[in-house]
Amino acid sequence: MTTRVTLVSPATNQALRAVRFDDDGPLDAAGGARAAAAAGAFPSGVPSFVSPSRRCRDTADALGLDRAVPSPALAGCAMGRWRGRTLDEVAASEAEAVARWLSDPAAAPHGGESLRDLRLRVGAWLDSLHEAPPARVVAVVEPDVVRAAVVHALAADDHAFWRLDVRPLSATGLSGRAGRWNVQTGRPLAPSRDDDGRPGSPS
Repeated sequence: MTTRVTLVSPATNQALRAVRFDDDGPLDAAGGARAAAAAGAFPSGVPSFVSPSRRCRDTADALGLDRAVPSPALAGCAMGRWRGRTLDEVAASEAEAVARWLSDPAAAPHGGESLRDLRLRVGAWLDSLHEAPPARVVAVVEPDVVRAAVVHALAADDHAFWRLDVRPLSATGLSGRAGRWNVQTGRPLAPSRDDDGRPGSPS
């Protein structure tokens, strides 16, 4: 049986707009309105999961996925002491550490989780869906979880993580069976606004 997984990135919050590592803040007013406008995008009763973060839970609720199951396997990358700081702030005080983090997927200079460990964790969750495959799954997850899932699905090098841009409130589709996945690139769930984009966000 083919398993179809739709990964939905959260709508905007202040951390996304400020290019700041998420500190578990709620959606901002614009993000909440856009998520509410996309309510009903998925049929009721579809199995759904959600990253444990506040912005993902808020997005899932606004989309009508209020029964989405929080999954630790889908948590965003643990950013250690960089949590809540902007990338510019960290780069100003720890330039060498940031350079190592951006160039080495196995590095975790912030004291949290490496991008490689994130990809392994997310990939294990994704592949576990083949064990008792539902026909369709929806998961509202952090942007870095979407990136990790796509890298895993394509069996790409971990360095490809930084080549993927995940827009707020966009859907990325994965379909496959027996460990092989195909990828449908992100599509917006609601009309996009220029001020909602944040290319280069660390989150």
